[in-house]
This record gives sequence, C-alpha cells and structure tokens, in this order.
Amino acid sequence: MAVSVFRNIPYAAAPTGAARFAAPAPVPGAPGADGPGPTAPVPERRFALDLSPVLGQGWVRGEDYLTVNVWTPRADGNAPVMVFVHGGGFLSGTGQAPLYDGTSFARDGVVLVTLNYRLGAPGWLDLPGAPRNRGLLDVLAALRWVREHIADYGGDPDRVTVFGQSAGGMIISALLVTPEAAGLFRSAISQSGGLHTLTGAEAAKTTGALADRLGVPATADAFAAIPDERLVSALAGLPGVGPRLSPLGVVLDESDEVAPPHPVDLLVGTNTQESLLYQRPEHSAGIDAMFRDARERLVSRYDKVFSYDFDWRGGPFGACHTAELPFVFDNTALPALRTAKGLLGPDIPPSLATEMHGAWVRFATTGDPGWSGTRRFH
Repeated sequence: MAVSVFRNIPYAAAPTGAARFAAPAPVPGAPGADGPGPTAPVPERRFALDLSPVLGQGWVRGEDYLTVNVWTPRADGNAPVMVFVHGGGFLSGTGQAPLYDGTSFARDGVVLVTLNYRLGAPGWLDLPGAPRNRGLLDVLAALRWVREHIADYGGDPDRVTVFGQSAGGMIISALLVTPEAAGLFRSAISQSGGLHTLTGAEAAKTTGALADRLGVPATADAFAAIPDERLVSALAGLPGVGPRLSPLGVVLDESDEVAPPHPVDLLVGTNTQESLLYQRPEHSAGIDAMFRDARERLVSRYDKVFSYDFDWRGGPFGACHTAELPFVFDNTALPALRTAKGLLGPDIPPSLATEMHGAWVRFATTGDPGWSGTRRFH
C-alpha cells in the first residue's frame, strides 16, 4: 500500500513572546514543509542509553512548532485514525522523533498523526494569570484540527484513537476527564502513563522555586519577559515532586480528577522494569510503584479495560521505560536502537513487533486488541 506523508502542518499559531503563556490561538490554513521542522524548546538531557530515537535530536530552533505530521494510505476517506502524544517528562521530546515514523500504521490502513505541544515552563508551569495546563490545551487544539481536517487526508473523524507514552500517556489519561475533550476521540491508549497528576499546591512549589531561580515574581507577566534559553536552563536540576521524576505535569484539582471519565474504549499498560531506564537504584522501588499506582487509578475508573504488561527483557536495560515503543510502531530496525547503547540491542524477537503493532491497529480499528483481561508481551 502506498503511503503519503505530510509534515509540519500548523494546528495553532506560533507561541511567541507573551503568547507562550496563553491558550493556543487559531492559525490561518497553511501548508506544511518537507523535512524536519522546529521543536519546542528543550534542555539537553543525558541518559545511559541513546534515546535520540525517542526524544529526537534536541531543540530545533524555530517559532512555528505547534504542528502535526500525517502518514496516510489515502485509500479512501474512511480509515481509522491514531493520534500519538509523545513523552519526555513534560520537558523534552517531539512528535517528529525518528521512532514515531508512522509508515507501518499507514501500511496497515491507519492514518497516523503525531504532534508537538508546549513543553517546560511555557507548557506546564502553573502560573497566576495564565491558563492552566497549556500543553494539554495544545493537544486539544491538535485534536480539533484532526476533527476538522483529517477527512482531507483519508481519515474518519469519528474513528479517532488517541495514544501516548509516559508524559504522553499521562496527557491521554487527563483527556479522559477533561470536558472539552468529549467527542474528539473514540478510544484511548495510555502506555506507562495512567492517571498521574499534580495538585495545585504541589505545582505551586515548583513555580515558586523556578521564580526564585530567575529572580522574578511568580506571574505570567514576569515569565513572559524571560527568553526561552533562560527558562530551559533554569528548569535544569529542579527536583521532581514526590516520587515523580519531573517537576512538571498535568495539574488537576480533586474535583476534576474524580469527574466521570469519557465513555471510550481503553487500553492501559506498563513495562515491568520501568525504573531501569533511569539507573537510580535507590529510587527504583518508588518509581516502579508510581507507574503501577497510576495505572491502577485509571483502570479503576472503567468497568471494562484492556490491559497489558510489557516484559521483554532482551535489551540492555530490560523491560525498561520506553522499551515497548519500537514494537508498537513496528520500527525496530532503526540502527540507533540496535547498538551497544541502543534501547533494544542487537537480538530482537522478530514476532514481538508484529504482535504489539497488530494489537494497536486492531484496537484502533475495532475497539478490541484481541484479548480479555491482561496480555503479557515478552
């Protein structure tokens, strides 16, 4: 099946100056551009593994980074649609990272959409005078773009599945209790995410700490005057909140979190050795428990949930955080994944990508991945 690719299509206006801390604004229709586009400002992050396939190559400068990429079979106007929200701890990542190439999904009859959203302080710092969860508002704007335009790319706007991993999985879970998201998707997948949010009081501690570092009041007006470079560098080294590894995240009040979730088909899972990615033995038990608890908090909200455990331990760091992604995208052949510092290493079971990718496609197509209860991938 022939696959067409459309890159860097704006779904909202460029978030520049004071607009970095405002809700996303509509953008006049504009064509995308070939090749890599700009990304949200991100810090340089170091891991023992080479995570460039997952996180991209770092900050690609440019203002127009609120964009989507679309892979489509363009066979007809009724293909199921999957919209992927990348992870990166609310601090880094991009929808144009090499691993998220959507060719395999389009090959199998699915229109695949990836997106960028605001990261760091512009996206997630809880600031007086600014709307809360601006990165989440970006994702909502991208989903509205999908609703309005995806038929032009061969997709069915009534058959949309949202899926995301890590911070992206947490954003997916937040969408399930966000009233404005109602009707924008039919099914959802949260990979190593779950219902994992910050309270306003927890978020305020990070806001105060960052304001102190920058020497400014903790207000949107004060932060709007600070260039991206200073915001990125000032966030470096801020501690996570409790067991969380990131100082930022989705902020929900208790009333929001306990709101009835949208009645959609749901697939939720975690990796059995999440903490091995971070190589922090003293925190491993807390990190693993955090992911399990977030998963169970989400599962408990639904009468019917499809669950999975990813337990393939053949890579350098076992069934660690992010290790399932190459199999979901059926993109295990990337050379950077197979080196000594690659996420998977050289010995990859040929059938696992077929099984996982096929399950995600079935779920997007039918609402059923092909099992009941919990499936173990190993």
